[in-house]
Amino acid sequence: MKSFLTITKYFNRAKLAFLIFALQSFNCQSQQNMITPPYLQKGDTVALLATARKNIDDNLKPTIDLLKSWGLEAVIGSTIGLDYHQLAGTDEQRAADFQKQLDNPNIKAIWCVRGGYGTVRMLDLLDFTKFKQHPKWIIGFSDVTVLHNHLNTMGYKSIHGVMPVTIPRATPAAISSMKSSLFGEPLSYSIEPSSMNRFGKATGELVGGNLSILYSLLGSPSAIDCKDKILFIEDLDEYLYHIDRMMMNLRRNGCIENLKGIIIGGMTKMKDNEVPWGKNALEIIDDVTKKYNIPVIFNFPAGHIQDNRALIMGSTISIDVNASGSTVTFQK
Repeated sequence: MKSFLTITKYFNRAKLAFLIFALQSFNCQSQQNMITPPYLQKGDTVALLATARKNIDDNLKPTIDLLKSWGLEAVIGSTIGLDYHQLAGTDEQRAADFQKQLDNPNIKAIWCVRGGYGTVRMLDLLDFTKFKQHPKWIIGFSDVTVLHNHLNTMGYKSIHGVMPVTIPRATPAAISSMKSSLFGEPLSYSIEPSSMNRFGKATGELVGGNLSILYSLLGSPSAIDCKDKILFIEDLDEYLYHIDRMMMNLRRNGCIENLKGIIIGGMTKMKDNEVPWGKNALEIIDDVTKKYNIPVIFNFPAGHIQDNRALIMGSTISIDVNASGSTVTFQK
């Protein structure tokens, strides 16, 4: 009997040890470092193309000149100038252009010229096999959030920031931050205090982008995992009750309760109904997130605003929110 109890005891210990090992292995996998594409060097080539709304105007010279001033070359994709209703060509045409630049090892970055809608329509037509062999930076914001989130699920970093059509009205700080992100220079921000901020410190992987796009991707293979992440959100031209609905969806999906922190960018040109919702966009976000004991930064300079600072999605960042302001520091 004593031998049986001894064997049982050792068996239970073995099971416990295996369980601990399994949990640690799972945690290591979920916290694995994201892959950083090679930073750009002078002489590298950047492809400019459209994944969503059409770009039929002759408006890319400021961006081409900017790239040249950085010592870079520009290649214009075949989608520039295509006119298919609202889109820059058919889904197949946009996917083919993106795939061509994705597969070309001489292209070191793909800069989406504008947002709108349509990137998700071509996403499932893409093959990322060669991208994995030769990773490169994918750049943009707004509808390009589709690509940021999809790349995040694959384990790759990307850059949320100004796009070619916004270069002429972007602030010098926004453009400078894009250059720093592409060339691997140190990146950090100090933000003025906001009365809505919630104090605290946190370190975690940065995920997110446009709130409407995040909402639309939930339940799909491109949906982000929020666990232990720091979420960035911004949006444009939405009804206030839509903001509430999307935030409630994030909360009910378990996203917000698992976050380490939140960064709120521009909530631009919000709309209300004839009967007012009763809160503005920032108040809605505050209301949905206030019960969670995590730091929150409001009014971060990123999104559909002129001062659209670059964010390296997938990077590990540290945030410090206190009475004197907020800092956001990116780790390499």
